Amino acid sequence: MPNESGTQDHESAEAVESTPSTPDIDEQPFLDATSDAKSRYGRFNLAVIGGSGVGKSSLVNAVFGRDWAKTGKGLPVTRGVQYFNDDSLGIWDVEGFEIGSQLRPREQLKNHLAAIAKHDADRQIAVVWYCVKATDDRLTPADIEMIRELDDEGLPVILVVTKVDWGPRNPITGNRSVPKGVEEFVEWLQNPVDENDVALNIPYRCVILTSTRDRNGKESKHGLGELVAETLALAPEDEKDAFRIAQRLNLPWKRDMARTVVAAASATAAGAAAVPVPVADAAVLAPIQLGMMGRIATIYDLEIKTMLSAGALAQVGVQLAGRALASSLFKLIPGAGSVINAGVAAALTAATGEGWTRLCEQVHTGKIELDKVNDSVGDFVPGFLDVIRKMAEQKVSRS
Repeated sequence: MPNESGTQDHESAEAVESTPSTPDIDEQPFLDATSDAKSRYGRFNLAVIGGSGVGKSSLVNAVFGRDWAKTGKGLPVTRGVQYFNDDSLGIWDVEGFEIGSQLRPREQLKNHLAAIAKHDADRQIAVVWYCVKATDDRLTPADIEMIRELDDEGLPVILVVTKVDWGPRNPITGNRSVPKGVEEFVEWLQNPVDENDVALNIPYRCVILTSTRDRNGKESKHGLGELVAETLALAPEDEKDAFRIAQRLNLPWKRDMARTVVAAASATAAGAAAVPVPVADAAVLAPIQLGMMGRIATIYDLEIKTMLSAGALAQVGVQLAGRALASSLFKLIPGAGSVINAGVAAALTAATGEGWTRLCEQVHTGKIELDKVNDSVGDFVPGFLDVIRKMAEQKVSRS
């Protein structure tokens, strides 16, 4: 078996008398865990409000990796409102007020919100992004009325300034400059006043400057990290995990969620082997490991990212788990002998979960192409040293 440097470990190789076949594994625990995780984490619903050309679709695509503007798959709710959704994310796309309508902008929005409120609980708005272009020098009276209406409905509003033309980075502060007009607009947003210099109460929670393209047309993510962080902070507690799953910019959030799943699965595996089981029965750990993998695949939103079915993803997980559970691995572990004890079961499950998490992240970030996933599985199967390291970590944590 290769060691961490990629070379063959001679002593370990000699310890293996024969290489047994990979155990047959049922993929159903993966599918069940995926379904359960989707139900448990739920869907995060975001309202994105702004007029045509403000850059709403580009913003959603940059943060969530969903280009619904191109797919056109939306549920028309009422004039000026559409709903796009998948398992982890729902977007309420609300146009700016309708010019020429007999209703005031605030009344128009009130009607839109009433239509949204008629939908099921899993479609209700958690946070609002109210989008205005950087070239606007003030919020219009219509904007102010609509933001107040949103606040009256108990919806937290982030004012998102889009299409900011960022200048070069300051060599001393590291900050990027913005055009003078944008700077003045932001200063006004921080302390808004009317034409008579009377302070205005506009109840947005914060102002965030963003851009998805730079002045040369290249992809830009300026301000998006801050936008994601503020959105999470304002999200209801029971919807924060759904947002962590739906967004594409903050990988540490996903890693932390995956580590929790791996730790729970490792503890379950240790319990399953509290009374040592024969190496030949290593597949007893498979349902635990496949369940762990299904939950982690959900955290990385792999069905959405790869467009693979749950069944296809389950087969990738079966490949990795099967190779990890091959009994030849246990013969390489000092003290394991012909049985799997709690320590070995927990360590192998933890190492397998770590490998699967890395694979999911590589696919999630596009570092492994979709058609290369099956060919890449072997690179993430835990080896002898991975399991030994996990066993050592367990001893340290218990001491």
